Amino acid sequence: MRLLRTLLYAALVVTGSARAADEDVPSLAGKRIAISMTGTSHYFDIKAFQAQVDEVKRLGGTVITLDAGRNDKNLVTQLQTVVTQRPDAVIQTLGTLSVIDPWLKRISAAGIALFTIDAPSQYSINNTTSDNHTAGRQLAEQLVKDAGGKGKILVFNGFYGVPVCQIRYDALKAVLADHPELSIIQPELRDVIPNTVQDARSQIAALLNKYPEGEVAAIWAAWDIPQLGASQALVDAGRTEIRTYGVDGTPEVLDLLRRDGSPVGAVVAQQPALIGKTAVQNVARYLAGQKNLPKETHVATLLTTQSNLDQVQQLRGDQ
Repeated sequence: MRLLRTLLYAALVVTGSARAADEDVPSLAGKRIAISMTGTSHYFDIKAFQAQVDEVKRLGGTVITLDAGRNDKNLVTQLQTVVTQRPDAVIQTLGTLSVIDPWLKRISAAGIALFTIDAPSQYSINNTTSDNHTAGRQLAEQLVKDAGGKGKILVFNGFYGVPVCQIRYDALKAVLADHPELSIIQPELRDVIPNTVQDARSQIAALLNKYPEGEVAAIWAAWDIPQLGASQALVDAGRTEIRTYGVDGTPEVLDLLRRDGSPVGAVVAQQPALIGKTAVQNVARYLAGQKNLPKETHVATLLTTQSNLDQVQQLRGDQ
């Protein structure tokens, strides 16, 4: 209960501060802001994207929207296009850093103000993101608690090149280092895009035949779309002894968490709408002459279990 109060308080502080500052955010009138999305097919993407669009318009700016459909080749072309369009600022959401960094460098070198969401590039003026170090640690600690500190874990690790996934995975490994009776089953699983849910469901279904009851304690993923597929496979197989863990707070995962006997152990719920809005406000401040922005702006996350699900959904506006 103390943890719940702490998490809700932290999130309310961030949310309240953002709302209180709305009237003090400089205008974007006459400014063109390019919103470059790696994709818009998932809950986080959609919420962060729409919040950015809405906030640019609220502040009087003009929006340029670009969506790469979660395809790296498309994303590279998209970032090349941004340079020729010469907006006043670019906000890049997500992306594998090794793929996008050379093109983010070109944007910055062209004199375009570059901001990012969940992409801590050296060329970004400010990266707005969840506190993924805390999120990863809290999720891992909940897994350890639920597993009783021992057992084997199936881990999806297909996107280690995406910085937020790397941070969460490294946090898992750091927590597990203190619990030697918990171990990751090798080889690790690879989550894929597209068809993430179906692929994860198929992979776990096959492995459940390999590992009988009692051999697997948990399934972990850096985001909750593979968690959803894994959870569905557990429901299909009637394997009630295994719990799943992930990050985002996608509505389908929260709906599954609500069910009696749910395989979802915990999910860290992000606040993507607040992240998107905050990023735009940072752009507005910078273009108005406030050059002392922090390198990163952190938005609180909420470790969500059945016990605090209602409060988390209310806080995020899901209810």
